[in-house]
Amino acid sequence: MPEKILVVDDVPVNVKLLADLLAVKGYAVVTAAGGAEALTKIDKEQPALVLLDVMMPGMSGYDVCRKIRQNPATSMLPVIMVTALDPTQERVKGIDAGADDFLTKPINQPELLARVKSLLRIKLLQDELADWNRTLERRVEQQLAQLDRLERLKRFFSPQLAELIVSGDAEDPLKSHRREITVVFLDLRGFTAFAETSEPEEVMGVLREYHVAMGRTIVEHEGTLERFTGDGMMIFFNDPVPVPDGPERAVGMALVMRAQVDELLVKWRKRGYDLDFGVGIAQGYATIGAIGFEGRMDYGAIGTVTNLASRLCGEAKPRQILISQRVLGAVEALVEAEELGGLALKGFSKPVVAFNVLGPKAS
Repeated sequence: MPEKILVVDDVPVNVKLLADLLAVKGYAVVTAAGGAEALTKIDKEQPALVLLDVMMPGMSGYDVCRKIRQNPATSMLPVIMVTALDPTQERVKGIDAGADDFLTKPINQPELLARVKSLLRIKLLQDELADWNRTLERRVEQQLAQLDRLERLKRFFSPQLAELIVSGDAEDPLKSHRREITVVFLDLRGFTAFAETSEPEEVMGVLREYHVAMGRTIVEHEGTLERFTGDGMMIFFNDPVPVPDGPERAVGMALVMRAQVDELLVKWRKRGYDLDFGVGIAQGYATIGAIGFEGRMDYGAIGTVTNLASRLCGEAKPRQILISQRVLGAVEALVEAEELGGLALKGFSKPVVAFNVLGPKAS
C-alpha cells in the first residue's frame, strides 16, 4: 500500500501542485482546505504524514499542529509546515507547536520529496518500535501471569511439576478429571494430647520442624500435597503429571519420612514430648481438580481411595506404615511387609486386607 499524505492548504492551486507532485512519486494523497477539515481527515484517513500550510483562515497551521500533538493517537504523526513568511521566525513557532520539519514557499520540489521520504522513514522506524514495545508488553504480561500461576501451583505441587504445568507440557490440573492415584496420609500420634497440655509456642515449634522435614521429602519425591491440617498431611502421586511408579514413590517417601521423624523423636522426647508417627497408603481412582470459590481455591482428590488411605493411617500404630493390597502388589519386590489380616475400617462394609511395611528389602 502506498504511503498516504494529507495536504492542507486553503489555496486550491497550492493543493493541486503538491498533490500532483506527490502522486507522481507514488504516494496516495488526500487534501483538506482548512484546519477543521484537516483534523477530520486525519481521524478518518489516518495519513502517514501531513503537509500543513501555516496561514489559513479560522484555524492556523500552528493551531492544527497543536491539536495533532494533544491527541495521543496522533502525537507521533509527522508534520511538515509550509509557509511563505519569514522562515526564521516561523520555524521557531512551528517547532514550538510541535512540527517535525519546515519548508518555505515557493516549494523546492527535490527538497520537499527528500524531507517527506526522510520523515516517512523515521515514522516507519517509530511504528516498528511501537509494535516491538507492544509485543514486549504482551510478553511481560504473559510472563507475570505465568509467575502468578506458578506461585499458586507451587502451593500444591513440587516446583518441578509446577513449572512443567505452566510451560504447557502438562494439562491444566485445576480442571476436574479422573485418574488412578496413590494416596498417602500421615500424622503424628499423640499430637492432640500434646497440643492440649503444651504451650502454643512449643506446639508451633514442633509443627515447624515436622513440616520442614516432611515438605522437603514430598518435593524430593515429586508428590502433590493435597492439604495439611496441623499434624496431618495428604499427598498423592500420578497427578497432575503421570508417573509410572506412584506406589513405589509413595512407599519410598513414607520410609524416608519415618527415618526423619525418628531423628525428630529423639529431640522431642528429650524435651518431654510423647509423640510418634503413622502412615496409611492406598491406590485407586479418584476425581481430582480445583475445590473452593473465587479467591480461595484448593486442589483436592475425592474418592474411595482417599478414604481408605485415611482409615489405614488412623489404624496404624506408632511407626507403622500400613498399605493396601494393591499397593503391596506394586512394591512387594522392594520392601519387607507383614500381613495384618482384614481390618474393620469405618466406611467399608467388608474387612480390608492391610500390610505393615517393615522396611526395604536387602539388596
